Amino acid sequence: MRWLLRGFAICVGIAVVLTLLFAVINPPTSIYMLSERSRLGPLDRDWVPIEDIASVMARSAVAAEDANFCLHWGLDLKAIEAALDAGANRGASTISQQVIKNVFLWHGRSWVRKSAEALWTPLSEIIWTKRRILELYLNVAEFDTGVFGVQAAARKYFGVDASDLSALQAARLAAVLPDPKNRDAANPTSYLRRRTSSIMDGAATIAADGRAGCFTD
Repeated sequence: MRWLLRGFAICVGIAVVLTLLFAVINPPTSIYMLSERSRLGPLDRDWVPIEDIASVMARSAVAAEDANFCLHWGLDLKAIEAALDAGANRGASTISQQVIKNVFLWHGRSWVRKSAEALWTPLSEIIWTKRRILELYLNVAEFDTGVFGVQAAARKYFGVDASDLSALQAARLAAVLPDPKNRDAANPTSYLRRRTSSIMDGAATIAADGRAGCFTD
């Protein structure tokens, strides 16, 4: 028991140090990126600060993935309850949880990874601002096979910088996030077009009702 407690304390200490470090330093890579680099070769990635990302892109990502981002502390208990009621086919991961997974952990559905994510997420919410969490998210999210971050995605799909994305383009990029390897923002299916329209409405709604206040200037 003593060794287990000591091991847990060491893991917590490492988590705190890494979270403090990435509050001011941009993560150079991740476990998943390293895996993809070994499989694909060089990745398409270009980090940009959140000030250089169109505000409508930030709102679109939140509307698409976690509309209550500004209202929870990392775990959305209502969404988790709804997901349990709906069965295994519905996800409940917040943007904060996805950042922890994408920056520090590995992909997969193991209980070990999910437990680490659930414990680490509230810690990140204590140390990081919501604006920093969203900045990390938009820079480490995969938008296509081997394409990481909104700047690389904006250039690949639309030939513009992330700062110049229109509302339609931002919503298209947000729409591919749940399944980036099988969705194409430049050649959307009818489903993706409907999803894009819904995200545009959602982005406008959270701007109007104040749910974008924690990450906007």
